Amino acid sequence: MTRTPEDDQHPVIAGAEPFAADGGPHGLLSLHGFTGNPNSMVGIARAAAAAGWAAECPRLPGHGTDIADMLETSWEDWAGEAEAALARLQARLPEGGRVVVAGLSMGGALTLHLATRHPELAGIVCINAVGETPADMRPVIEEAVEGGIDVFPGIGSDIADPDAKETSYEGTPLRPLLSLFDGVEAFQEGLGSITCPVLVMTSPQDHVVPPVSSDHIASAVGGPVERVTLERSYHVATLDYDKDLIIERTLEFAAKVTAG
Repeated sequence: MTRTPEDDQHPVIAGAEPFAADGGPHGLLSLHGFTGNPNSMVGIARAAAAAGWAAECPRLPGHGTDIADMLETSWEDWAGEAEAALARLQARLPEGGRVVVAGLSMGGALTLHLATRHPELAGIVCINAVGETPADMRPVIEEAVEGGIDVFPGIGSDIADPDAKETSYEGTPLRPLLSLFDGVEAFQEGLGSITCPVLVMTSPQDHVVPPVSSDHIASAVGGPVERVTLERSYHVATLDYDKDLIIERTLEFAAKVTAG
């Protein structure tokens, strides 16, 4: 049985609350990254709502509370909440309403996962997304876990702007990270079945997810691809110097792929 955000035992930290808004005729689903929370993606969701869209920005299980909650979660839990959030959003739309999904980092991986399962999606946006598993990382993580290590130093808040901060966990839980790797590997064969338009945004100076992951996504999906380079931002680009550009291009893309 998959865990839900309601199963978390610790209180939600300030600014990590989920966000939802009515609107239409179409909707935008925004998904945050590993050890992060809606803080990193709610700007896109709020901008979409202000533009008249229905919006959903969920808090994934184990995130936005205490890292102890996340130690008990896995890819199945996060993917389950992403599916539930998509269903909630679709249920609020009028007949004929369509959904665009946007995700950052692991949220981008979840976006790809959803796209392999939901051909009805109008389009997807992958922002510094985990599109493949770094081959050299898994053996290191597995060795650490076998040695009794549960947490590595944190990977969050990789941001160029010194005045911006992501309210992510200060540690990286290793068993959940291995589960993320498993989830990403599981959807590889389905990437070619993604035929909706895909917008890929990439920071060349990403210190968390190698930019080649975006290249992999762009070459593997079956649909038309647009690319945007986030020259001024690090990994959490949605909170960085290019955050306004990301919102602008996401809403432009969403309007285009849902037109007609």
